[in-house]
Amino acid sequence: MRLDATISNALAGDAVATPATAMQNDAFAAFYERSARPLWAYLARVSGDAALADDLLQESYMRFLCADAELDGEVASRKYLFRIATNLMKDYWRKPRATSMDEVPEEHFSAHGTSAQVETEMMLGPALKQMRPRERQLLWLAYAEGYSHREIAEVTGLASASIRLLLFRARRKVARLITDRATDQTAGRMQ
Repeated sequence: MRLDATISNALAGDAVATPATAMQNDAFAAFYERSARPLWAYLARVSGDAALADDLLQESYMRFLCADAELDGEVASRKYLFRIATNLMKDYWRKPRATSMDEVPEEHFSAHGTSAQVETEMMLGPALKQMRPRERQLLWLAYAEGYSHREIAEVTGLASASIRLLLFRARRKVARLITDRATDQTAGRMQ
């Protein structure tokens, strides 16, 4: 991913307000390159909307740059960035809105990628769409990002003790949804 124009403009200034580590322009650009793709994938998977993920990604980095937080290293910065993105997504979900099929991008109606990606998306995609955003969020942070229960609690704002149970329930639900879908497909072929 390339450095967003808005972020580039912010970096062009002599003194950029960064999380108190006073991250230099080059250091931030390198951090952005390492963290933008995983953050965008998280936002796109949890929200189910690539355009929304683009908007939230940009806003997350702008708020990160303007934050006045004391962060120690890249791991802490990355968790803080995911926390910002999570809060922005929560705010977006709280707003009531109406949508229509005309607003769905054409790319969502066609399959693309390798056969393994298509097969995985065919099985996992519909199951994830039936899950609550919170469940998708927990599964993504745990298995795509590899975060520990404590780290997930920091990102989501949930109690650390509840993450294990919530993840267990989300895994069980996605497994049931995939099994139900496979059973339905098998029954449909036999008729």
